[in-house]
Amino acid sequence: MRPEEYASVGELVVDAYAVITPDVDYARDDLTAYEDELRDVAGRAAVADVLVAVDGEGTILGSVTYVPDHRSPAAEFDDPDAAGIRMLAVAAAAQRRGVGEALTVACIDRATAAGRTWLVLHSTEWMTAAHRLYGRLGFARDPGLDLEVNPEFVLRAFRLRLTG
Repeated sequence: MRPEEYASVGELVVDAYAVITPDVDYARDDLTAYEDELRDVAGRAAVADVLVAVDGEGTILGSVTYVPDHRSPAAEFDDPDAAGIRMLAVAAAAQRRGVGEALTVACIDRATAAGRTWLVLHSTEWMTAAHRLYGRLGFARDPGLDLEVNPEFVLRAFRLRLTG
């Protein structure tokens, strides 16, 4: 990803998250509070790997943040044998074309090459298409790693065993 793409990737991620967040007060409030972080691609790129998928004309179709280990400020896990995935987003016009899967597989490949045992991610209850993708790729729910944003809003953890 190139620095000149940061703003457009940030907007793509915000747009993708806004579409899947239901009209319930706590979800909308949490998304609004989270929008600055979603837009801060430069900040993510400074502490993790931000990957993009582009088409033949160079149009950005999707993005994901790969967190290489638990020491990264972007990590939402503390397992020294894990890597993580954050902020997977696909443009509306590119959905159902394998973009999310390609980005997720790129993260799996990076974590495997780095010798990680686990790949961890968190998702909202409304990201059901993503949950199906994660299941197809072998991720399993791990409630022990769930993150409570507030009492009504819990991020559901998934993890994939990579080695051993």
